[in-house]
Amino acid sequence: AKSYVNKTVRKIKCGGDRKKEIRKELTADVNDRIRKGESIEYIIRKMGSPKEIADSFNENISAKEKKMYTWKRGLAVLISIAVCALLIAAAMYWFVPDYVDIEDSEYFSQAEVEAAAENTIELLDNEDYAALQENATGEMQSVLTKETIGEAKMSIADDWGTRQSIGSIYVLEAIQRGSHYVMAQVTVGYENVSVTYTLTYDEDMQLAGLYIK
Repeated sequence: AKSYVNKTVRKIKCGGDRKKEIRKELTADVNDRIRKGESIEYIIRKMGSPKEIADSFNENISAKEKKMYTWKRGLAVLISIAVCALLIAAAMYWFVPDYVDIEDSEYFSQAEVEAAAENTIELLDNEDYAALQENATGEMQSVLTKETIGEAKMSIADDWGTRQSIGSIYVLEAIQRGSHYVMAQVTVGYENVSVTYTLTYDEDMQLAGLYIK
């Protein structure tokens, strides 16, 4: 049922708030039918395929809203291209440093980095951007905003759902030009998607890099 609703909502050309309303309505309708004893196969036959339902909604969406949707999707593509460019730059940047196992580090500890990573993920999930900026480097503060993070999340999935689990956190120290950094990578499970975070911290344990995929 959840997959059916998600596939339908993804095809509807409207803004995020409108999509949330439609998702809520469709979920309530489907769940009501299930409570009455109807199977999901029967419900799909009666209500129509995700494309059919989406087409019906799209017919009633104004040209202005469709244009805004198209613009935002285009922006998402541009952001993806920019992210790819940054990843290439990051790959080149991280190709140069020397790496140190966290057990041999004189600057960081596994427990300290794990706690910082879990705290960052908690703040991201709670959309506490003020706290995120407070615990980040000056360069990172300008991108840790609701708009920027929101677009990054939307490029992965429209609705992540609530967090369900946090996997093992892998930690590595990197040294470049006399500066020490530590990278933590962890996969987090949400209701509707699985996300891998790569978090980078400087010597003061300030967030210096964030990559989500």
